[in-house]
Amino acid sequence: MNRLRVLPGWLRVAPALVVMAWGGNHFTPLLHMYQDLGNYSVVTVDLFLGMYVVGLVPGLLVAGPLSDRYGRKPLAVVGVLGGIGASVLLALGFGSELVICLGRLLAGLSVGVAMSVGTSWVKELSSAPFDLVADATAGARRPSLSLTLGFGVGAGVSGALAQWGPWPTITPYVGHVVLSLLALALLATATETIGGHRSTTSLLADLRVPVAHHRRFVRVVVPAAPWIFGAAGIAYAVMPQLVTEQTGDLSLAYATLLTVLTLGTGAAVQPFVKGINVRTGGRAIVVGMVLMLVGMVLAAANGAVLSPVLGGVAAVTLGAAYGICVVAGLIEVQAIATPTDLAGLTGVYYSLSYVGFLLPVVLAGATALAGYTVLLAVVAVLCAGCLLAVARGLRRTA
Repeated sequence: MNRLRVLPGWLRVAPALVVMAWGGNHFTPLLHMYQDLGNYSVVTVDLFLGMYVVGLVPGLLVAGPLSDRYGRKPLAVVGVLGGIGASVLLALGFGSELVICLGRLLAGLSVGVAMSVGTSWVKELSSAPFDLVADATAGARRPSLSLTLGFGVGAGVSGALAQWGPWPTITPYVGHVVLSLLALALLATATETIGGHRSTTSLLADLRVPVAHHRRFVRVVVPAAPWIFGAAGIAYAVMPQLVTEQTGDLSLAYATLLTVLTLGTGAAVQPFVKGINVRTGGRAIVVGMVLMLVGMVLAAANGAVLSPVLGGVAAVTLGAAYGICVVAGLIEVQAIATPTDLAGLTGVYYSLSYVGFLLPVVLAGATALAGYTVLLAVVAVLCAGCLLAVARGLRRTA
């Protein structure tokens, strides 16, 4: 109990971000299980992946402004409860496409709350008067690292349980529910940060998030954002599908490995983003986009080579790009936003970033027109165009 009293405020909230992210991404390495045991087609399991984004975007866009008005804690509690509900539906609804889609939609809403409300709350708890020792970029690093750990560890644990544990369609979700209940208990002790800064305008006005039209946001953040989770989608949703014949019975384990490699690398590089920004004169986001382009080229090459090893190299490269870009983008967002629209702009940022997670669905549908090598080469060309746009935007808004 005494240890709990001295626990920093942001660490009371961070576990909630971890479990909400866990509940959103631990489904991803299980895609092959749904194909093998549930006899769902590739298009159907990619639809399950896409339903998560359908729930996530409104969660991002609405939860943030609501928390600016009513406080961070009530919305965060709703987010954790939503994640619990999603896992219950997924555990009980393995044989129903409708129930799985509903569960994934609810999981998306939960992660939307984590990204908009949770990120803003941890940022506020990482600055004065709640934290007098944190550096200027802690408010971007801490929530981003919490989310990345949740995405990665959740996928790793659930994938391992599904591959080698009992009741593979149920056990992964039960573990998430238990951890979420523990995080919810800790969240109840967290300090509310929305007091005198509560929004006083109409909710409709808050939902518009006028600061999203800021010149630097439009020219620097917008072109880079979709590639953040576009990288993740390519690394651990598309790469495993390319080499299913080579990985055989270990397809689920390989998909889990790529998920952990991608997000583990992303987590590992995030503490270094501040230093990269210093050494490059505030251009860490360009460094991330360069790595993004390299990763996309490697992914396109693996469309022809079909090598599990090259798939791993691509996943590590894309993971590093993800980690740098997500923190660099958050630093930009937090520099632009005011206290009354921080959660709203963070929600817009993550909504744009998660558009990229639909990339596997688009590519799966486009295979009727061309093979993955050609499709991924087109993706690499688009990535190069966005890299140039970001570099140009930094010069023009410096």
